[in-house]
Amino acid sequence: MKSQEIRSKFLNFFEGKQHLIVPSAPMVLKNDPTLMFVNSGMAPFKEYFLGNTEPKNNRITDSQKCLRVSGKHNDLEEVGYDTYHHTLFEMLGNWSFGDYFKKEAIAWAWELLTEVYGIDKDILYVTVFEGSNDNDKLEMDTEAYNIWKQYIAEDRILKGNKKDNFWEMGDQGPCGPCSEIHVDIRSKAEKEKVDGKSLVNMDHPQVVEVWNLVFMQYNRKANGILEDLPNKHIDTGMGFERLCMVLQGVQSNYDTDVFTPIIREIETITNKNYGKDEKADVAIRVISDHVRAVAFSIADGQLPSNTGAGYVIRRILRRAVRYGFTFLDKKEPFIYRLVDVLSKKMGEAFPELSAQKTLIENVIKEEETSFLRTLDQGLVLLNRIVEETKGDTVSGEKAFELYDTYGFPIDLTALILSEKHLKLDEKGFKEELQKQKNRSRSASETSTEDWIVLFEDEAQEFIGYDSEEATVKIAKYRKVTSKKDGEMYQLVFNLTPFYPEGGGQVGDKGFLEDKHGDVVYILDTKKENNVVYHLTKELPNHLNDSFKAIVSSEHRALSSSNHTATHLLHQALRTILGEHVEQKGSLVKPESLRFDFSHFSKVTAEQLQEIEDFVNARIESKLPLEEGRNVPMEKAIEDGAMALFGEKYGDTVRTIRFGKSIELCGGIHVKNTSDIWHFKIISEGAVAAGIRRIEAITNKSVRDYFSENNETYLQMKGLLNNAKEPVKALTNLQDENTELKKQIESLLKDKAKHIKDELKNEITEINGVQFLAKKLDLDASGIKDVCFELGSQFDNLMLLFGAENNGKAILSCYISKELVASKNLNAGTIVRELGKHIQGGGGGQPFFATAGGKNPQGIEVALEAGKTYLG
Repeated sequence: MKSQEIRSKFLNFFEGKQHLIVPSAPMVLKNDPTLMFVNSGMAPFKEYFLGNTEPKNNRITDSQKCLRVSGKHNDLEEVGYDTYHHTLFEMLGNWSFGDYFKKEAIAWAWELLTEVYGIDKDILYVTVFEGSNDNDKLEMDTEAYNIWKQYIAEDRILKGNKKDNFWEMGDQGPCGPCSEIHVDIRSKAEKEKVDGKSLVNMDHPQVVEVWNLVFMQYNRKANGILEDLPNKHIDTGMGFERLCMVLQGVQSNYDTDVFTPIIREIETITNKNYGKDEKADVAIRVISDHVRAVAFSIADGQLPSNTGAGYVIRRILRRAVRYGFTFLDKKEPFIYRLVDVLSKKMGEAFPELSAQKTLIENVIKEEETSFLRTLDQGLVLLNRIVEETKGDTVSGEKAFELYDTYGFPIDLTALILSEKHLKLDEKGFKEELQKQKNRSRSASETSTEDWIVLFEDEAQEFIGYDSEEATVKIAKYRKVTSKKDGEMYQLVFNLTPFYPEGGGQVGDKGFLEDKHGDVVYILDTKKENNVVYHLTKELPNHLNDSFKAIVSSEHRALSSSNHTATHLLHQALRTILGEHVEQKGSLVKPESLRFDFSHFSKVTAEQLQEIEDFVNARIESKLPLEEGRNVPMEKAIEDGAMALFGEKYGDTVRTIRFGKSIELCGGIHVKNTSDIWHFKIISEGAVAAGIRRIEAITNKSVRDYFSENNETYLQMKGLLNNAKEPVKALTNLQDENTELKKQIESLLKDKAKHIKDELKNEITEINGVQFLAKKLDLDASGIKDVCFELGSQFDNLMLLFGAENNGKAILSCYISKELVASKNLNAGTIVRELGKHIQGGGGGQPFFATAGGKNPQGIEVALEAGKTYLG
């Protein structure tokens, strides 16, 4: 059974049980600060389980893209070494929100597996929660046990502990017991030797969990106490890749048709045969897995970067590159070539792959090229570390610096050192790594208390599109403490005029005022799992009173001005550069805007001016805002509205139109484009392969920009004696300066020549080496010229010169090439050591190197110490 058919049978089965089929949500989460990525099938439905939003249907089924590479659920280091862990995987799921419960979930799971898919009942085991004697004092799930007895022999129903059979969303939130379904695909001979039940949950590659049925019936409070949920829910997750392994009769996920086309392409590109060499096999599995994770992430709008979710994606891709580099001998980019095969294989089920294929290929290729350069640089630095190492062990601190500063993988460091018959101080490395983790953890540590509910509010209402103030009541609040912000409070109102951060736009600020005139300032507004909360440094004095909630008009007006400008900018880019341009991210704040877009070449100065003029023409046209609320998604797309990849849209959407610009958007906008006043581009540049970024300003920031530039112009004009033609006057000054520089260079060369003639007589012989150490009154360039001129006239020459320029110290070392070979002298090593005397460092080639430092007083000491290298 092909993988496409397996996926379809699952969705069609549950559609027949009155479930609504929904598409996979984007993997990158926008409004959930607790997760970077969707790491389980239930993550996109958290707001339903929490009761913050009504689901569109009480029964839902889907195939959800998931990524597990960070935090509690981290499978990254296992990927490639076994046959069933992955970074990206599909989670087939069926969901009940307060509708059916254990009886139906178990019955349907059994029916699907044994009747629809035809899996032999004799290779299945199930587990149920055995209860716990800890603080929770939970009883065994006898209800699930008794239901299972109707379908499977009791000796195949195993009791599982809390770790395996009690599922929790996190430290807080909905949770409950679960039943896992395991499959034993070992050979008959193996089964006769060892009973399958003893291998369940023992990480056996052929006795694996294939489906987990979670019975959500509790809520975990911040203090650890469990309370019953008002409604009971079903949350199931079946590993698609593992299911394919079972149904296709193979012993590894990588032997299914989910992976075999990618593996065949890797074999073709690398001339390696899968199944011949274990190290190469691991590399091929790593690459075939990781290319899927990276491609889907880019398709969902998350590009590789140095921070947050982008850093995780970059780390996954670099892991794939180094496995190819080390074990498949691929020293040039090749992973990007796998995207075509992946798109053909999965593009029908996930059309974003096909639509974004060119972008994905370009981004991956650029990332590969960049990291391969890093590996080359790292090899040079590692060789230098090896040269400086005394003994047979490289320090963990040096290895960590190479890893942390230059991104050089530690396992590659260990491999190269072993080839050079050296050891790595792994303990020291781990200690340095742990120190970094502790620093990072303490900087981001946050503790969140339980919500204190003042009154139950059915649904929070947002009225911010129509009003900047309202009379509100506090429905609930909680305290959040972090090292960064200290103690903060999150307040939830029954209704709010405050716009929460989203769609690239920052959240509103403002204040709460009670009837006594006391004010509490709202510092930010955010949204989590569909609940808008307001951040304050203190609680109001009278929590149960009504308050006047007032949005900062200036903060909102400037933010909305920049937000509307991004829409006009998007239209301008597609008009002037072409319709291939798509928005890839934005940041809208009162001071400025940032807009990322797909485009494969630098935007010229002429094009930037056209873009700026295009936007300003729309501003001058005084285009009114035409807003559509609760527009059916299909109608919005028919009308030409732009939908962004990686965004999650509902059945109805909000459209924003200014003239011919129409987009799906939930943000705050100006009522008329004339409110923007003016649009000015500040910069344009690349942020990733095929992704450009424009930074721009509008409104008050443009006024400030022109004012500052005018003041600078007047100051410059004053310095030019108020010349009538300041540009011409400045050009004349530049020409004069160039001519004077030439004259100075000529004088310095004459000076260096004169000094060289004097220095010839000061060279002395020490142990067969012509040697001179001296402080000179020259710059670094002049010293270098002197070194090489003397070097051309003397054999077996070693020169060590120092100089002081602008309060800084310089050391230069020259060694004849014959001395480098015969005496094993190295100028780079010498200046690095002597550089300590001037509180600096440096390096270079074995025959010439320089060092710089901040302590000129140390020059004489360094020169004297230089003699010790000659014995």
